[in-house]
Amino acid sequence: MAQRSAKQHQPPTVTVKGRDMRLRTLGFLLLLGLAIWFIAVNTGSVTIRLWVPTVTLPLWSVLTVTLLFGVLLGLIIARRRARR
Repeated sequence: MAQRSAKQHQPPTVTVKGRDMRLRTLGFLLLLGLAIWFIAVNTGSVTIRLWVPTVTLPLWSVLTVTLLFGVLLGLIIARRRARR
C-alpha cells in the first residue's frame, strides 16, 4: 500500500492588493456582482400567476427573491454534503 504524503493540498489562491484570496471567493464575488448588475438593469413590471392569484410586481424584486432562494438552497445542499 502506498503511503500518503503528510503535505496537505491547499486551495488555489491569488494575491490581490497584497492579500491572498481563494479563487472560489473571487468567483463568488464576480457572480454576485453580475447578479446585482442584472437585477438593477431589469426594472420593468411583470405579471406572475401563482396558483390562483395573479400578481404584478417589479422584475427586480422577483429576481432578488429568486436569487436569495437560490443562495439559501445552495447553502443547505453544501452543508448536507459536508456532513457526509
